[in-house]
Amino acid sequence: MNKGTPRSMAMKPARQNRTQRSAGRRHPLATAALIVVGLLATGGTYALFTTSATAETSAAAEATIEDGGKLFAANCATCHGLNLQGTKQGPTLIGVGAASVDFQVGTGRMPLAATGPQAEKKPVQFTEEQVSALAEFVASKAPGPAIPSAEYLTGEGDASEGAELFRINCAMCHNVAGAGGALTEGKYAPPLAGIAPNHVYDAMLTGPQSMPVFNDDNITPEQKANVITYLKYLDETPSVGGFGLGNLGPVSEGLFIWIFGLGGIVAITIWLTARSN
Repeated sequence: MNKGTPRSMAMKPARQNRTQRSAGRRHPLATAALIVVGLLATGGTYALFTTSATAETSAAAEATIEDGGKLFAANCATCHGLNLQGTKQGPTLIGVGAASVDFQVGTGRMPLAATGPQAEKKPVQFTEEQVSALAEFVASKAPGPAIPSAEYLTGEGDASEGAELFRINCAMCHNVAGAGGALTEGKYAPPLAGIAPNHVYDAMLTGPQSMPVFNDDNITPEQKANVITYLKYLDETPSVGGFGLGNLGPVSEGLFIWIFGLGGIVAITIWLTARSN
C-alpha cells in the first residue's frame, strides 16, 4: 500500500491538468455566438446612425421646401398661382422641374421685371440658397427635369464633338461663336459668353423662351457636357483672326468694310483733291 501511495499522488496533478484544460476549452458554438453578437451589434449601430441621418436629411429637405414655398408665395404666386396652376399673367409651373427654376431664377429672368417678347437676363434677385429652395419647392409639386449632376458641368469633355453638336443644333440661332442673334417678333437668341455651365445645361434640358427642348434622348448628358466644354473653350480662347467685330459673321464684317474702308478711301480722295487745289 505504501508503494502505491506515491503513484496515486502522482496521478492527481495529471488529472488536475486535464480538468483545467477541459475547463478552459471553449464550447464549439462559442465562436459562432460571438460572431452573431458582433454582427447584431454592428448592424444595430449602423441602423441607428442611418436612421438618424435619414431623419435629419428628411427634416432638412422639408425645411428647404417650406422656405421655398414662402419665397414662392411672396414673389411668384401673383403670376403663377399659389398652387403653380398658372394665371392670365403667367403659365403653369406644374412639371417644369427644378432645372427650369434654376435657369429662370438663377439668371435673373424671373421674377419678370416687365412684360415683353421674352424675359431678359438681369441681376439675380435671390441668393443661391433661395434659388435652390424655390427649385425644390416647385419640384416637390410634380416630377420634372432635375438640376444636372456636377460631373457634367466640369467643362472637361470633348470640345471638338461639342463644337460639332453646337453647329448642328444651336448655331442657327446663337451663331457658331455663341454671339447670339435676332429672331422673329422681337425675340432673340442671347449671347452665350460667360454663361454658367449649369445654366447652359438647364437651357438645353428645358428649352426656355423660343429654344427647343433637347432631352436626354436627343442629346445625351455626356454630349451636353461636350457642348459646355466647347463654350468654355470659346470663352478662354482669343480670336485667332484679330478683332472679332462681335463675332456676328460676314454681315458685320461687310458693314465694317463699307463704312470704314470705303469711307476712308473717300476721305483720302477728298483730302488729296483739296490739297492739290
